[in-house]
Amino acid sequence: MTSTPIQTPHAAAHAGLPAYSGKGLVMAVTSGKGGVGKTFFSANLAAALTRRGHKVLVLDADLGLANLDVVLNLYPKITLHDVFTGKATLDDAILKAPGGFSVLLAGSGMVEYSRLTPEVREDFMKVMQTIVPRFDVVLLDTGAGISDVVLFAVSLASEVLMVATPEPTSLTDAYATIKVLAMQQGRQQVRLVVNQATRPGDGRNITGQLQQVLNRFLSTQNGAGIKLVHMGDVPADQSVKDAIMRRQLLLVHAPGCPAALAVGQIAGRLEDAVLGHTLS
Repeated sequence: MTSTPIQTPHAAAHAGLPAYSGKGLVMAVTSGKGGVGKTFFSANLAAALTRRGHKVLVLDADLGLANLDVVLNLYPKITLHDVFTGKATLDDAILKAPGGFSVLLAGSGMVEYSRLTPEVREDFMKVMQTIVPRFDVVLLDTGAGISDVVLFAVSLASEVLMVATPEPTSLTDAYATIKVLAMQQGRQQVRLVVNQATRPGDGRNITGQLQQVLNRFLSTQNGAGIKLVHMGDVPADQSVKDAIMRRQLLLVHAPGCPAALAVGQIAGRLEDAVLGHTLS
């Protein structure tokens, strides 16, 4: 593998900070509202990409209400909070998760990091500048919505993966978030995953409906609009609930279940779409 510079025009433009460089692809996994399974999907996507031979790190970018540790049944002694405050090194905070990928956990209840202060912004960028060159893929598991911390985390990614469910509230909030990303960050493309799909074809229909609304009501500064790319559906599956209750990865608990197979297929599509030429 050869190193490919990571371009961060959004970070440079909105944070006034220098872009980092390295071989890694930075992808933000985000959502318009909470409760759509975003963190669970991030963790299992990381496991699926790891199985395909990629070196992956998931960074818990939900600094105020982090729960990646709960999903993975990890009890970290050192978190991002310790790194930010200088109590520990970054290497000490990076843990190996079930599934073979690495994680950098935020620790829940970090109230002082729920707002994007200059200090938080600088600390976050320093972490990114260090970890991106060391991994093939860095997944940013962001908070939900359009807070300044969420938008800053998303701005650091070259790819955005929006997780939504077929529920009207989830789709309304997804539309609002995509609109903000287009208007404030100049995003021209967002990849969409529909979780908890109940019927085959749900995701493609939802993507088409959202695209129509965006085409009708969204006018970006450059007039280019924004394109939604449907990456796949994760079907509603009892195995997901069982894995969550057991605090296990779905790909470990029930690797052959429909939802696990769907996550694997999405990982393959991401590999074909963005990882093949980025990491070749």
